[in-house]
Amino acid sequence: MAKMISGSDAVLKVIRQWGVKHIYGYPGGSFDSTMNAIYNQRKDLEFIQVRHEEAGALAATADAKLTGKIGVCFGSAGPGAIHLLNGLYDAKHDHVPVLAIIAQVPSTRMNLDFFQAMDEEPAFEDVSVWNKTAMTAESLPRMIDEAIRQAYKHHGPATVTIPKDFGWAKIPDTFVPNVANQVKPHYVVDQDLLAKAGKLIKDAKAPMIYFGIGAKDAAEELKRVSEKYKMPLVSSVLAKGILDEKYPAYLGSAGRVAPKPGAEIGFSTDLIVWVGTDVPFSIFLFNPDAKVIQIDTDPEKMGKRHHIDVPLLCDAKTALAALANVADEKEPSAFYDAALADKQNWLDWQDSFNDSEEMPVRPEPIFDVINEMASSKAVFGVDVGNVNINFERLLMIHDDQKWCTSGQYATMGYGLPAAISAKVNYPDRDVYSLSGDGGFAMLMEEILTQVKYHMHIVNVVFSNECLGYIVAEQLDDSHQPLSGVDLPETDWATVAKGMGAMAFTVRTKAEFKAAMVEAQQTDLPVVIDVKLTHEMPLSTNHMFLDKEIQDPKLVDEYVEKYQAQALKPFSYFLKAAKEAHGEDIDAFSGASAASVEDEADNQPVEDVTTGASQDAPEPEPADTDATSGASQH
Repeated sequence: MAKMISGSDAVLKVIRQWGVKHIYGYPGGSFDSTMNAIYNQRKDLEFIQVRHEEAGALAATADAKLTGKIGVCFGSAGPGAIHLLNGLYDAKHDHVPVLAIIAQVPSTRMNLDFFQAMDEEPAFEDVSVWNKTAMTAESLPRMIDEAIRQAYKHHGPATVTIPKDFGWAKIPDTFVPNVANQVKPHYVVDQDLLAKAGKLIKDAKAPMIYFGIGAKDAAEELKRVSEKYKMPLVSSVLAKGILDEKYPAYLGSAGRVAPKPGAEIGFSTDLIVWVGTDVPFSIFLFNPDAKVIQIDTDPEKMGKRHHIDVPLLCDAKTALAALANVADEKEPSAFYDAALADKQNWLDWQDSFNDSEEMPVRPEPIFDVINEMASSKAVFGVDVGNVNINFERLLMIHDDQKWCTSGQYATMGYGLPAAISAKVNYPDRDVYSLSGDGGFAMLMEEILTQVKYHMHIVNVVFSNECLGYIVAEQLDDSHQPLSGVDLPETDWATVAKGMGAMAFTVRTKAEFKAAMVEAQQTDLPVVIDVKLTHEMPLSTNHMFLDKEIQDPKLVDEYVEKYQAQALKPFSYFLKAAKEAHGEDIDAFSGASAASVEDEADNQPVEDVTTGASQDAPEPEPADTDATSGASQH
């Protein structure tokens, strides 16, 4: 006779067999049967009690981004379930696998206007890649197994709704999940298309590589192709960290939050090797006439964001290795030399502010300290807003550091739940959350979660008393009076101390460094409230640096506003490089991002921000280190 097990115990058993070690959520009466199973299996499955279900869903999404393995969260019937939606939409937009267990009232009370009852399945239909309600207790383990498979296959959230009584019901403990049969796809490069790609590379005068998180396992291949064919590299925001920031040919990301070099060169290229990314703003980022070789594992993505000339349906590592052998090595072009010079000019300009004594403090001195003190294995949970811009430009990711953020969905409040996920998955690493005061305020109750579970996380709050990213949009994009963007001055250190954390208020680089030193001496969660400048970061989507093609008055105003006297436009370096190479200086003149502003200003989607990669991780039985993340608000 088969051993009997409760429906909820069967659910958690399947989850554990898929390698899941923890689950996020907040109990409710409709979830009591599964809370009982969590108690029964507490030695094998850790329950993380967040303070809000949204935070649990965001933490589960961060699990998937940071580890490549499915994250799991739950919500009770009605309000607890609905609170999950924001985090699940983050998983949907950034294409990572998450399982959400949705509690329901007992089956005998469904559809009878019962307390907290609602028709939950339609509510989750849009956000889910797979969305089903259990009809019998016996079906539960098979449904959970299928939900996990679908989440991995479709790179998104799967939801299973479980009536409370099914969780208590006894069923045979005979189900064997499908974990062992999951294998990674094997890709082969089409040789005819590869030959066409080789000819494009051979003929290109200004080739570049644009890569996303789909290239996360192909760092060496990216560098090999770049070095052989002298292609500068630009990434999506989420792909930051795949290459060391100091790699000479890596110019950073492209788009609104990007450093200047990555935002500029796309307008001067004649060939893009487009690898594992699905950037939604390509119309603003690249020369529309450039040839494109696109590498992706999903045929639906081919040509979705930009016309393409050669599609290579293949994983990044295999395709780039083949590309590296398809043509002869090239000499550095003027385009390549100019790109490297542009990067150095940008880095020198940024570094010139590292010891600035401006008050309130600039972001550069703060990030200079973080770069100095964060270990080579640090993990960062990054919120949404101007903090994305400063992180993307100023945090020098290196070695085995990891980070994640809310990418295409760009939900504020992401930083603290992501840091909780980081500490749960990497308890021996130093973990930081980086948030603006707007994002921090949204889910700052999760400091209580950090205190409850003795998580040593350093939470840095950049307080500038405004929604900075929206300020820039209202001023620069829509040219409107500032409306609804002011925030009250808040003593976050006092609030955090009341929650049980160690906390500091800092106004200078020296004070911040002292706080970071003290933070290393405690096991408590730490909150450092940085009273930050109200000045906005340099705008790369409204850039005025080139008097030869832009209104000199606008250039002077821009330079003065951002103290950008030392910055030169890409066209300056391209002209110098062409003269050095003896080339025609009229070819590929190097139009800046601002040269397309007249076309972009009245478009319904304005933000020039890179999107998240569509190339999501495959299921793996062991721990993986798939760095992910992104940003835009």
